[in-house]
Amino acid sequence: MKISVYIIAYNEAEKIRDCINTILWADEIIVVDSHSSDGTTEIASKLGAKVIHIPFKGYGDLRNNAISNCTGDWIFSLDSDERCTIEVRDEIIALIDNAPFDIYQVPRKNFFMGRWIKHSGWYPNYRQPQLFRNGKMTYTMESVHEGYISHSDKKIGFIKNHIWQFPFKNTEEILRKANRYSTLGVQKLQEKEKNSAVFKAFLHGSWSFIKHYIFKLGFLDGGPGFVIAFGNFEGTFYRYVKLMEAQENWKAPNIEPIHKAQK
Repeated sequence: MKISVYIIAYNEAEKIRDCINTILWADEIIVVDSHSSDGTTEIASKLGAKVIHIPFKGYGDLRNNAISNCTGDWIFSLDSDERCTIEVRDEIIALIDNAPFDIYQVPRKNFFMGRWIKHSGWYPNYRQPQLFRNGKMTYTMESVHEGYISHSDKKIGFIKNHIWQFPFKNTEEILRKANRYSTLGVQKLQEKEKNSAVFKAFLHGSWSFIKHYIFKLGFLDGGPGFVIAFGNFEGTFYRYVKLMEAQENWKAPNIEPIHKAQK
């Protein structure tokens, strides 16, 4: 069985090398790049990856373009901030010849602010299924936090071992991603015909903080747990504020030309 690994990337020169180095065992490595300008493409090519440039029209569209370029019997999805482990490699190789399922979820273990996060909804956490038989899964077309569509009549399986994720390099990246994702998230709220106001934005943000810090035991992760919960507050709050901004379409008052006062 041939295994293809695809990675989506945009200006990830600092991360792409370590990511690819953990999947050199794959039969095919596809990097779907949205025209990076920082050397990501060159690094990936030197490591033997096939680089395909796709204009960014949302993450769902990007992932569907990625899998359409994979030729393997099985596809393994790895983001640029994720790292495969030896245990996951060995489990996948042993699994695929006689796999009871067509689609598998892969648990992720997150490293943040100098420590492995054990709570906060971050361990074990899952995104869309990351291992699937070619042709058995596609993605929905949301701009961000896209879902998936199973084309299999079987249940979803689970990989036992976890990959690693390094979601944020520093605080600046936290803020940058929060801003980007909150902007992309407005479209999803609009599609659901949601309305917003400042107080509603505060309530949604507060619930997000409470959910991660209290109910998902973020307080047990110390300072990093608080930062994770507060980051979820900010991302949610500004997503609803941006929705309100789009709905209200505020405009500045007209400015009339001001001439010299007549004597």
